[in-house]
Amino acid sequence: MTQRDRDYSEKRDFIRMQIETSITLTHDGQRYEATCLDLSSTGMQVLAATTLQMGDKVQAHIPSEHSELKGLDAETEVVRVGTHEDGRQSLGLAILSMN
Repeated sequence: MTQRDRDYSEKRDFIRMQIETSITLTHDGQRYEATCLDLSSTGMQVLAATTLQMGDKVQAHIPSEHSELKGLDAETEVVRVGTHEDGRQSLGLAILSMN
């Protein structure tokens, strides 16, 4: 079952942490600096100046502020896209794997 096939209520079974931190997205060799608004064990919401589409596979990197801890590196899939008046996108990214 894909993330898109999951029932809406099931998607909310995981706690979302409000984090508002810098994130780098990479898609087809293009890098985008963005803001991660929230994070759960299965996905994240990101605000970015991109033109990504549903189904796009995106590498996501959140750097660690602590030298002892590795940052988050994940392969994700765009499962939701919303467009803001300023042209930025609100992206729902499902985590497919952690690197």
